[in-house]
Amino acid sequence: MATDDLRLRDASAVLDKAAAENFPVAPFFLPRAWRDDLMAVYGVVRLIDDIGDDDLAPEAGHARHLGLDPAEPADAPRLLDAVEADLGKLFDGGAPGHPLVRALRPTADRGAVTITPFLDLIAANRQDQHVTRYDTFDDLVAYCALSANPIGRLVLAITGTATPERLRLSDAVCTGLQIVEHLQDIAEDLRRGRIYLPTEDMSRFHVSEADLAAPTAGASVRALVAYETERARCLLNEGTPLVGSVHGRLKLLLAGFVAGGKAAAHAIAAAGYDVLPGPPKPTKPRLLREAGAVLRGEG
Repeated sequence: MATDDLRLRDASAVLDKAAAENFPVAPFFLPRAWRDDLMAVYGVVRLIDDIGDDDLAPEAGHARHLGLDPAEPADAPRLLDAVEADLGKLFDGGAPGHPLVRALRPTADRGAVTITPFLDLIAANRQDQHVTRYDTFDDLVAYCALSANPIGRLVLAITGTATPERLRLSDAVCTGLQIVEHLQDIAEDLRRGRIYLPTEDMSRFHVSEADLAAPTAGASVRALVAYETERARCLLNEGTPLVGSVHGRLKLLLAGFVAGGKAAAHAIAAAGYDVLPGPPKPTKPRLLREAGAVLRGEG
């Protein structure tokens, strides 16, 4: 297979994951230019996250695309360094090697986005390589500022709607969404050696790591998950006015994000806060009800 074909195959394998995301990456109702920008951004964001989670296909040539010697081990720290260097080339006007980074060229050249959100995401994934527990809720929120908030900031940048107040509201929404996702994925994260429940809260609710490894949640785990779910719900409510601050199709997109988080929180509650058998998923009717409430300004 030709080199260009291999590059496209490896890039497509990352982009194909968009269909499995909790929220549509680039919904059909958005203007074509926004959809193109969002998909280009998604490709780089997904690449960074897949490196951090060691989810890249082993036969793929990502290390080679990033200029690394294929004879040397391509571990997460080296790959993250290489992605950062490739993004540096892009934003400095150079020629990046990875096709997903190259695909970001039109968006970057228009000044629609800067390198900063991507560097924050890389920092979050570097942190995941050596930080597997968080002592306090504030520590977790600080991690979300790197791992989640850049996504909302990129959306506002692409749509040309970023203001200080919207960025603040977006950060609240994104942190709330990230915490809900962590709660849905407690069992999966534990298998990766990570716990995103604050250690001080686990102690307060008398929850041990062994409790989190059980097939179903006991009363103490359920109480802890309920407590953290309410924290996430409060953050989503805090950020909901973001939706009312914009208009048109962007309003629909942001309402979908907020509603998705609220519907996921409801699904956790509906499961009796037992997330250990698998992530509770919101129903479509519930998602539509939440979206309607957000659009009406009731959320």
